[in-house]
Amino acid sequence: MTVNTQPSLVVGILLAAGFSRRFGQQDKLLHPLADGSSVAETAAQALITALPHAVAVVREENTALQAALRAQGFVVSKCAADATEMADSLKLGVQAAQSAFADATGFVIALADMPYIQPATIGKVAHQLRSAAIVQPAVNGQRGHPVGFASRFAQALLAVRGDQGAREVLRTHQHEVFLLHCDDQGIVRDIDTLADLD
Repeated sequence: MTVNTQPSLVVGILLAAGFSRRFGQQDKLLHPLADGSSVAETAAQALITALPHAVAVVREENTALQAALRAQGFVVSKCAADATEMADSLKLGVQAAQSAFADATGFVIALADMPYIQPATIGKVAHQLRSAAIVQPAVNGQRGHPVGFASRFAQALLAVRGDQGAREVLRTHQHEVFLLHCDDQGIVRDIDTLADLD
């Protein structure tokens, strides 16, 4: 295994353009957690704490979230109303990352409905990209998020279709996935319903 000694620039990509269909009438990404911060803001803060170079994909009508993430330091990319699948927002995120940070050596793709991931875990995923092509954290044998990809996978990420996100890229290149074992339960804890906040 060769270790890359070149300066690395790993860019965080926050996908915050979902429809929250199972959450009810409210926008789950704007729903407050116990400390008063919203689900998305908390997930975003963890990502940008670990990776100061970061972009976020937000629905174009969600101006409140756009403003909140810009205030945190994100480059915000707006997802149009007709972009309805996870692949659409993933591609927008990769394109925004490439545009804003042309010398990116890798991407860490995070989901805005996963607010319990520790910044240190994100940092470890990014650091491991120095010597691994794809990095996925795992806790107690269960794989989670965020997932890191070397920049050479940009075209593969831009080619994804449907609502599977980057899963197809992970499946196709499973022999290149480095499993980063950790104790962070947040990597497998997402918010889909109000009950998930308990």
